[in-house]
Amino acid sequence: MRFGPDILRQADLLATISEEPGRITRTFLTPQHREAGELIAGWMREAGMDAHFDALGNVVGRYAAADAAAPVLLTGSHMDSVVNAGRYDGLFGILSPIACVRDLHRRGVRLPCTLEIVAFGDEEGVRFGVSMIGSRALAGRFDHSVLDRRDAGGVTMREALHAFGGDAEAIPSLARTNIAAYVEAHIEQGPVLLNEGLPVGVVTSIAGGSRVRVRVEGLAGHAGTVPMPGRRDALAAAAEMVLAIERHCAERADTLVGTVGKLAVAGGGAINVIPGEVEFTIDLRSGDDAKRRAALAAVEAQCRAIAQRRGVTITWEPFFELAAAPCDARLQARLAASIAAHDVAPRFLPSGAGHDAMEFAAIAPIAMLFVRCGEGGISHNPKETLSAEDAEVATSVFLHFLEHFDPRSLR
Repeated sequence: MRFGPDILRQADLLATISEEPGRITRTFLTPQHREAGELIAGWMREAGMDAHFDALGNVVGRYAAADAAAPVLLTGSHMDSVVNAGRYDGLFGILSPIACVRDLHRRGVRLPCTLEIVAFGDEEGVRFGVSMIGSRALAGRFDHSVLDRRDAGGVTMREALHAFGGDAEAIPSLARTNIAAYVEAHIEQGPVLLNEGLPVGVVTSIAGGSRVRVRVEGLAGHAGTVPMPGRRDALAAAAEMVLAIERHCAERADTLVGTVGKLAVAGGGAINVIPGEVEFTIDLRSGDDAKRRAALAAVEAQCRAIAQRRGVTITWEPFFELAAAPCDARLQARLAASIAAHDVAPRFLPSGAGHDAMEFAAIAPIAMLFVRCGEGGISHNPKETLSAEDAEVATSVFLHFLEHFDPRSLR
């Protein structure tokens, strides 16, 4: 195999760069972000690319076309992780195209477009609660107000960026203007390809998402002296809201998913105190933006009705929305042709997870190649797996796509 074992070896090395011993956690603008980025930049240079950190902490590798005026084919994915992550989410979409460039460079092949591989510094949004920071900047959609957001330690993004060596004032200059297309390779993070015995697939669309932060305020009181009928228990109210959200989404499971990923009692709570204040988050996703927005309005109405009945108040704070992104039909067909060239039946499937590719849909045609993952398709989990054989097939398919990509076909 030309590609698979090396990609898995590189992923293993990156997995050792973590903020927490014994598990993978790598967040934006940390020393571990810097260390992982330096390692990736080194691999890019070894493959024959120019590579550097940009003003926002993304690592950008450039493999120039013979024609300096050629458009850019952009690819890549994210190098940050969730807490206690797997080792292939995001990173495969960086390591696989680097392997392609290494092969092209070794053979002296230049493409009809300049290839840029970007290791985005933050897609997951773990540290500052804002997702896809790096890709938004390159797509010209960066919101400078997020620079004032603080992490759990009270550090603003602006302060962290300065300490990292970035430049907030230079962020607008990162916006790309000459992109022929954006194409991303990624593990599926689901079981469809695994269940159908296929190593790769073509993404048709990426689901949109809405995120909300909810604060429920009741009245704290003594756990032993306040009668049950008179309680204004914020945690009990929040728990009922969580179940209402789950029920609403489960009834529409063919088009909608909903998750409450964080729930916390103010101050950590106490065993003998009725909770007086609770915060939780809501994450709603759908490939149909109208259905997602309707669901968001419906669950808000249900949560407010629960709050009124229980005598608590609710603060509803939407903080993130991303429209669904259809993938370009021409690029889908080109990826399918590359898959078929490897004697694999093309499988078209949607993505329920969000990806950096979404941010570029407004400025360029986008496409995604999915690669099978094992263990039931699990992701965002240490059990996340990828075989060397599947990494080999996916990278060979991606290389075939690159060598047959004609930017004129998208005009």
